[in-house]
Amino acid sequence: MADTRNADLTYGATDYLVYQAPLNTASPTDFADPASPWQMLGWVTTDGGLFKIEEETKDIMAAGSLEPIRTLMTRSTKSLQVTFLEGLNPLVRALYDNVPLTSLKPDAVSGLAEYDFPEKPSDLRYAYVFDSMDGTKRMRLYMPNGKVIERGDEQPQTEDVMPVQMTFRFYKGATSAAVTRTVDYGNVDVSTFFPVI
Repeated sequence: MADTRNADLTYGATDYLVYQAPLNTASPTDFADPASPWQMLGWVTTDGGLFKIEEETKDIMAAGSLEPIRTLMTRSTKSLQVTFLEGLNPLVRALYDNVPLTSLKPDAVSGLAEYDFPEKPSDLRYAYVFDSMDGTKRMRLYMPNGKVIERGDEQPQTEDVMPVQMTFRFYKGATSAAVTRTVDYGNVDVSTFFPVI
């Protein structure tokens, strides 16, 4: 078997960008900055995003066997955790506080935005794009139907900016899967991985 190791196939993201659009907005078609209605959620920490796939199974036991005779997949959820650095970005603030974006629009006279936190959590859902890049290499995760399910602690402080950590969960879209990954290998030749048969 040929040695196909290639250091150019390692991936260390040099930037991480998060975009939001109305629920079920179609994915951008290339890696250029997404056009309207996509909006960027601003700077994120150097940790980028932590994508998780959590699966649960159930073993089926039967008489006459000490091992399961079958395993059923009972759950598979996809989530992504990101820590944003722009604590006053209206898009970020609205997601964290679980209020519509219009709640963050400042009053024309006072310049203040004031709103109540919902007593019952709102089911605010949007489409998301998470882009990362390493030189000419790119990866994109597109989610047509996502919502914030966990929020980190909020801590305004004097030693650093206030981080805003959120975990997003993704669900099937109206016409697409919960998550679609797009990969641009840049200038790296990967043809040896797909031999002609």
